[in-house]
Amino acid sequence: MLLHRFARSIRASRSHISIHSNTTRAIPQRNPRIIASTAARPISSKTAADEKIEEIQDLYSGPLQYSVRLRLIQFRYATAKDELDIAAEETEKQTVYAEEDRKAAREELDRVQEAFKAVTEGPDRELAEQVKQRVGQRIRELDNAVKSVEDMAQNQD
Repeated sequence: MLLHRFARSIRASRSHISIHSNTTRAIPQRNPRIIASTAARPISSKTAADEKIEEIQDLYSGPLQYSVRLRLIQFRYATAKDELDIAAEETEKQTVYAEEDRKAAREELDRVQEAFKAVTEGPDRELAEQVKQRVGQRIRELDNAVKSVEDMAQNQD
């Protein structure tokens, strides 16, 4: 019996597992480097998509500075403007891509308007007024331009 336990402990030490003397089940030993590296990192059940969604929600509802909110609107505006330029060119040329490009321009315009609305209807009145003064007119012009491209497409049919 004693010899049997000794043989088991030698085999266990060679294969880097430990065997409790009162059980016959082998339990793997943990590498201390792995334990240290995993202890420093919190285990999260959130996916990358969940984290991005929270980040976007924070952009629209969190207490962000004026410049950050304005930059978000300006970024969305620039994207919508690019989509509008592409849609106008494709519509003018009457290409097969024109309809999809007009849809993309409309979607980007809607995103700009959502970001603008989130700020202008938010609790910070001073921020809302500043944003209205700085980008309100440009967003209205972009809206009119998208409508113009959509009308041009209808007149071509």
